Amino acid sequence: MGNKARTVGFQPGERNVFFHVLTACNLACSHCYINPDQHGTTRISRQDMIAWLELFHDTGKKTNVIFLGGEPTLHPDLVYGIVKAKDLGFTVTVDSNGYLFHDFLERVRPDQLDYLSFSLDGPDSGVNDPIRGEGVFEICTQNMRKAIRLGFHVSVIYTVSSRNIDHLERMIPLLTGIGVKRFFIQVIGLRGKSAVSDGSQGGRAEREPLQVSRKRWLSLVPAVAARAAEEGIHVTYPKVFLDEEEKFQCAGLVAENYFIFPNGRVYRCPLCEDHPLNAQCIDGGRLTACSGLTEADFFRLTIPEGCVMNKLLQPDTISYDRLGQAEFRISCCLLKQEISGKR
Repeated sequence: MGNKARTVGFQPGERNVFFHVLTACNLACSHCYINPDQHGTTRISRQDMIAWLELFHDTGKKTNVIFLGGEPTLHPDLVYGIVKAKDLGFTVTVDSNGYLFHDFLERVRPDQLDYLSFSLDGPDSGVNDPIRGEGVFEICTQNMRKAIRLGFHVSVIYTVSSRNIDHLERMIPLLTGIGVKRFFIQVIGLRGKSAVSDGSQGGRAEREPLQVSRKRWLSLVPAVAARAAEEGIHVTYPKVFLDEEEKFQCAGLVAENYFIFPNGRVYRCPLCEDHPLNAQCIDGGRLTACSGLTEADFFRLTIPEGCVMNKLLQPDTISYDRLGQAEFRISCCLLKQEISGKR
């Protein structure tokens, strides 16, 4: 193999704003993390979309804004928000399921959007569509090809679960055939539907836990990432498990990440999104700190298992030896590894 993956440390002065402009979606993916009870069911108004972008604008810092949903292209004012974000100096990404509503590709120019990211969870319809919906693979890949022809910088997000991890390597020829140069591999989280799913509606494959074991993740994901890089694809994936010598760092303390929802909740840690633990909220056009017990109160806690939020909210992901000692440490969910394409 050629170049190796490197851990991307949290960069001082860099900010990421994950802007959920609505929670509605035309699909019903089995691992959707949106929780209407916590995130609301409304879409943000055009006026608030612009006001909130201005609220997070900081001329002294590089800021990435990622427009999300639900399905963000369902929002009729998304293009207006993209143009405003670029005018403010943001680096702009849209994460889409691939349907691209409201003539999205005809209404936005490639120079107005830094990245258009498509969610795809299988190298063919047989793997992808049972997870994301019938016919989704064909529509998503068609629109990927169209976007690339038009000059957009296209990336693909693949959420790894027990239902598709064995097909991850087959994404490489698909991506190279379409012309995708950036590939994001995500680990499935116990949030939204994944947190309550028991697989009782399906067969054996659906009854299997969605999360994959440490052994399975480490035996497959880094190797596939390296092979994709050999084909000229830039790959990013979560660190998940810390090496022995690595120090744990919580993004809530050393980075600026904001996960904004239409009901005004602002989280600093995505693991907390199923709970009213948001550290901040947007109220009356201002970003304010929430009172009471919030996620911020947990960030400074130090535990042998690494991430305290992971220990609290999804403890089944950690294993212990006979003496009760954690066998490995979980990294901050926002810590990434990346490997650049060679071609």
